[in-house]
Amino acid sequence: MENAGVGWIAAIIIGGIAGWLAEKVMSSNMGLLMNILLGIVGAIVANWILGLLHIQPLAGWLGYLITGFVGACILIAIGRVIRR
Repeated sequence: MENAGVGWIAAIIIGGIAGWLAEKVMSSNMGLLMNILLGIVGAIVANWILGLLHIQPLAGWLGYLITGFVGACILIAIGRVIRR
């Protein structure tokens, strides 16, 4: 999150928005705390995947929102596979 140029409070807010968007797109039913966690952990996962692919992660608020959203969608999909 330090590289994204956002602080902890902004990361929580952006993570919550990214998790909520992923929840709506993936038609899942999570609470506020889980949305925040999905958004923050999702951003970490997406940045890790981008690093493996040698792609420069997006910077700033919008970049963090996009990577958090994509990562949260990935985490929701993995969670669905594991539950089956």
